[in-house]
Amino acid sequence: MKTLKFVFWAVVAVLLVLVGLANRDATTLQAMPTAFANLFNISPEVTLPLFIVIFIAVGAGLLLGLIWEWLREYPERVEARARAREIARLRAEVAQLRAVHASPEKGDDVLALLDAPKRKLA
Repeated sequence: MKTLKFVFWAVVAVLLVLVGLANRDATTLQAMPTAFANLFNISPEVTLPLFIVIFIAVGAGLLLGLIWEWLREYPERVEARARAREIARLRAEVAQLRAVHASPEKGDDVLALLDAPKRKLA
């Protein structure tokens, strides 16, 4: 399995290098359309190789998807925390009941619980 993981990441690395080599031409990115840039007399633009633009766009998309999914799963995380608290409470209750109903002479929890109606519950 470790080898398969290594091969997968090696193939991904080779593909990224190939995309980078195929898209080395410079590309100018403008933050505003030309009409607005001339109107406001500002023209924020940057010139980068195309592969950097592609990688930044993919990374931004992955980050946006991660944040979106994290927000979408919030109700499930809240429910899981509530269930974990309930499980902890029930385990503590079971431990307390076992301590109350423990019968050293019998040594059996089931028999101790069957005999419990005879004794007064605390």
